[in-house]
Amino acid sequence: MKRENHTYNFNAGPSALPFEVLVQAQEEFLDYKQSGMSIMEMSHRGAIYEEVHNQAIALIKELWQIPEDYHILFLQGGASLQFSMIPMNFLKAGSPASYVLTGSWSEKALKEAKLLGETTIAGSTKEEKYRRIPSLHELSIPENSSYLHITSNNTIYGTQWMAFPDTGDIPLIADMSSDILCKPIDVSKFSLIYAGAQKNLGPSGVTMVIIKKELLEKATPSLPTMLSYGTYAENNSLYNTPPTFGIYMLKLVMEWVKNKGGVSAIHRQNIEKAQLIYETIDQSYGFYQGHAELGSRSLMNITFTLNTPELEKKFLDEAKKEGFVGLNGHRSVGGCRASTYNALPIESCQALKSFMTRFREQNS
Repeated sequence: MKRENHTYNFNAGPSALPFEVLVQAQEEFLDYKQSGMSIMEMSHRGAIYEEVHNQAIALIKELWQIPEDYHILFLQGGASLQFSMIPMNFLKAGSPASYVLTGSWSEKALKEAKLLGETTIAGSTKEEKYRRIPSLHELSIPENSSYLHITSNNTIYGTQWMAFPDTGDIPLIADMSSDILCKPIDVSKFSLIYAGAQKNLGPSGVTMVIIKKELLEKATPSLPTMLSYGTYAENNSLYNTPPTFGIYMLKLVMEWVKNKGGVSAIHRQNIEKAQLIYETIDQSYGFYQGHAELGSRSLMNITFTLNTPELEKKFLDEAKKEGFVGLNGHRSVGGCRASTYNALPIESCQALKSFMTRFREQNS
């Protein structure tokens, strides 16, 4: 089965979902497991949905080899709510929250934390227009920090952390919304990882949190119920009605990752996809200019510009006519961006490489 109107979906989020997952969801939509109901119509307290919920958690733990001393939580509100929840729960008086600034989302996370307590900037490449990730030796982390917060991948600027800081007893917290499950990592380095689902995990509306039980024990006790991580941990994320359809879709995506050979296999293909486009940029003799420095290039978001705004507009207009969607850069910086998340087929990157090469030849 194929889509009748094919597009190459390079949207930055919500982004491409695996076609096989969409087909399966379509087949199960009206009658899930011969229940006579759609999964969207079921009680989150029922046995059928609970099985879906727990399978999603088990698959995430399996695929990313998450240690037993972590909770997997499903929340709503996107990463943006996490910007507030994290300091609410873990920013202690007299112990600053440390943030590494690598782009717009880390700036927004810092802005929310400032409303709730003392903060400090442990590293930043803002003056360099966020072209790279700070090296580990550039970071300055106060020993009494409540936590260190990083954004592992930056969708707007196309940069990604290649190695993570060793923070010792200071909890390391990461926003991995745009590169979660794109490659294997050592989860035990982190006390908390959070991610909106709409790039690599499933549709928008679900936020996944991976939190170490040791950190959870240190959370501020007197918080509104729905702003406390403890509420979700104690109730298996079922204290109130969760985004059930989104979690069902997340489960299907995790099954797809497993069937593809797991995260290591997905990582190998992500490298291959990104290389197709980076090679086209590097071999264009300056016709295309990449934004990110070589050692910080993202596997998930490839950002570049052309020599003039007029040429960029022509490039984007012609790309759209040929079925390429989502190649516009973020509205705050302009330029072009190809988002190559897990579900984007390699054929889409091959097609983009061909188009970029042809466009350069016709417009040089």
